[in-house]
Amino acid sequence: MYVRCNPNRKNIKYLSYVRGFRDRNGKSKQITVEKIGDWKDLIKQFDDPIKYFNEKASEREKELLLETQDTFTYSLSEELDEDIKPHNIGYIFLKNIYDELLLNDFFKQKQKYLNIEYNLNSIFKLLIYSRIMNPGSKKEAFDNKDLYFDNFDFSLKDLYRSLDNFCEYQEDIQTWLWDKTKDKYNRDITNSYYDCTNYYFEISYNDEDLIDEEGNILIKGYRKKGPSKENRKDPIIQMGLLMDNTDLPLAYNLFPGNESEKTSLRPALKKVKRNFGIERTIVVADRGLNTSDNTIFIAGKNNSDSNSHDGYIYGQSVLGADKEFKDYVLKDDYIVDTITENNETIFFKHKSRIFAKTIQIKRNGKRTNKSVIYQKQMVYYSQKYADRQKYERELVIAKAKDLISNPGKYTRATSVGAAGFVNNIKFDKETGLIPEGTVLSLNEDKIKELEKYDGYYSIVTSELEMSDKDLRDKYRGLWKIEETFKITKSILKSRPVYVWTKEHIEAHFLTCFVSLLILRLLEIKTNKKYSIENIVKSINNLTCTKLKADTYIVNTRNKITTDLCDIFDLDLTKKYIKLQKIKNYTK
Repeated sequence: MYVRCNPNRKNIKYLSYVRGFRDRNGKSKQITVEKIGDWKDLIKQFDDPIKYFNEKASEREKELLLETQDTFTYSLSEELDEDIKPHNIGYIFLKNIYDELLLNDFFKQKQKYLNIEYNLNSIFKLLIYSRIMNPGSKKEAFDNKDLYFDNFDFSLKDLYRSLDNFCEYQEDIQTWLWDKTKDKYNRDITNSYYDCTNYYFEISYNDEDLIDEEGNILIKGYRKKGPSKENRKDPIIQMGLLMDNTDLPLAYNLFPGNESEKTSLRPALKKVKRNFGIERTIVVADRGLNTSDNTIFIAGKNNSDSNSHDGYIYGQSVLGADKEFKDYVLKDDYIVDTITENNETIFFKHKSRIFAKTIQIKRNGKRTNKSVIYQKQMVYYSQKYADRQKYERELVIAKAKDLISNPGKYTRATSVGAAGFVNNIKFDKETGLIPEGTVLSLNEDKIKELEKYDGYYSIVTSELEMSDKDLRDKYRGLWKIEETFKITKSILKSRPVYVWTKEHIEAHFLTCFVSLLILRLLEIKTNKKYSIENIVKSINNLTCTKLKADTYIVNTRNKITTDLCDIFDLDLTKKYIKLQKIKNYTK
């Protein structure tokens, strides 16, 4: 054992007792046994702190030897304690990330100006741990606070009161997290990915808007029925999420469930650029965000006088395009190329052009102002994509044929999709049923028209000099944000939402966002060797059970938690662990 002097995350020197050992691969490593204190404090007490504590190191080594040789007795007739619960120690990895983000400092700064007795940082920390480890309601988080070794000294009422504070600080926290991670993790903002999703509430009614005496909307209700991504009839709230090219979430914004996601991009981008000091980014988004207003807002007309604007890469519908573009798609002047994906060589064809496109801009609710923009348009053809489109359409056509044969089985709601392939289809306004005697037939002309465009998709960009390959690669990166939404819904279980006021809803999604960032940072620290799902399972299973007052037995570990111990310089791999060591890790 010896003494080491290292700077901490605030670049303040501190002394620690360190022991050398060899890992399972035979590599020489060191582990921190005990932190001694800050250099600036120790130098006031000792002429030479390193010399002094090196002399003490041998004594500390003897103490440690006694600790590791602890013995205990047991009786086979001893009964199992009732309601004994194992404690989780895997959350210590989460705590290390949380501390790295200096969120304690953030809340200290804020709490100085608040007249409250409860500790905001302590409550926020519990909500983060619970969202990742045991996602559920806020009450469940409070009821399970004893699963951790932290001292969560607050009431359930305090927890609910704190949600108003977290709502107030949501933008500040997003900015703070950006500031604390942008350099350390080399966050790449050359591209930013934007997409929207929605989250349901298990209620049957919409939130009412707050209106003034003249009927003007002062505050819009959040929970509104709208187009649910999960095809539910419950009221929803929508979230727009920006993610950087490092796969880390940048920021989010919430908006009512009945609003169009097409208008959500502009305020989100404006907020991020203002708060984060970002000069330029290329926004990558799906075709649903490809509107004239978004295009002009992001990139202007994209001529030589608009270099200060941001850029965009959008998907573009081929079927929804004008005749000129459709003719361009079908013209056989493509470049044949190959790519390798998953050790498979894939043949495809592509072409692109610089095109002056006339668009209409909405002003005062009307599309009146025409403008010419310059964009690069790329068309890509894939046989694999063509096969998928054909397969999916055949399923819908099969349903359409069944509808024609058995119209009484279907309503306006249940015939969605299939109805588009049926001639003469109509529904009774009151019942939603197809009137008896209606003669139906399959729309063969529509099917033939759609078949012509199987396998083609288009991408458009403001970046006129970008290669076709780069354009395709950047657009395909959208799967990352789709995966991120899956994480929030499956692992973090961000819905259904168990709070109902606007402030508490916003606080809930703030904790989901911070939890998501922490998980992504854990993923990066493991060099993306493991999925987030497996990381969460592993740290959730890293538990310990009390043997006696000061000793716990560690119940399980695996390669993931072992690697995390190496990453964070933690010793959680032994079968037995002293309470004091756990407390040292959770300070």
